[in-house]
Amino acid sequence: MAKIKIKSSLLHEGRTKILYHSTEPGALIQHFKDDIVIDEETSEKFSGKGILNNRISESIMLRLSDIGIQNHFIRTINMREQLIKEVEMIPIKVVIRNVASGSFSSRLAIEEGIVLPHPILEFYLKSRIRNEAIVNEDHIVAFGWADKFELEEIRAYSMRINDYLSGLFNGIGIRLVDFKLEFGRYIKDNIETIILADEITPDTCRLWDLHTNETLDKERLKKDLGDVLNSYKEISKRLSFMNKNSK
Repeated sequence: MAKIKIKSSLLHEGRTKILYHSTEPGALIQHFKDDIVIDEETSEKFSGKGILNNRISESIMLRLSDIGIQNHFIRTINMREQLIKEVEMIPIKVVIRNVASGSFSSRLAIEEGIVLPHPILEFYLKSRIRNEAIVNEDHIVAFGWADKFELEEIRAYSMRINDYLSGLFNGIGIRLVDFKLEFGRYIKDNIETIILADEITPDTCRLWDLHTNETLDKERLKKDLGDVLNSYKEISKRLSFMNKNSK
């Protein structure tokens, strides 16, 4: 039987993913690249990293669907690609912080590793030109990036996702220090809803081993810790994607 082609033209290429148009109505194809990007100056390719991120994000999106969190994932196409719902992306990154680390620690002079009294949610403008500036809800509503009702949904979804993922990762010996989420507007049958989009992987999360505080995410590249790809493999193993005996 001939293989049905569903990929058509290129829509957008970012630094870690590529989006293609799909022949399936209302859907796009998301391709995971092998690049790990820290900042404008720091990036490196790790063969197989895109495959791992595809599998990790698929697992997490399916688990979130099971608890009623609507998201863009439809199905896996191959080792590097997913079919996803086409959405109008909201130009805001949501960062949820459970432990002080990274720019949060340096910006507020809080010791890294301090567990926060409660999860802290921050909004960042999704714009490399503006260095992804921190914004608040007044900015977002005033400039039309999202309305107050959408923000209420985004906040509620984000906190629920954090609660679930914190428990999920804790159960496999990992501390969810902080992570990034993105949302979009999805229209079906003339009804618009806010859904989770983009990805949830070690590219978008700060993950530490629960017992040793070893970094298990892309920060290993920034800190020059080595074994970057192995940390992604470790996350995948603990999520039961990889054979425990594989190397």
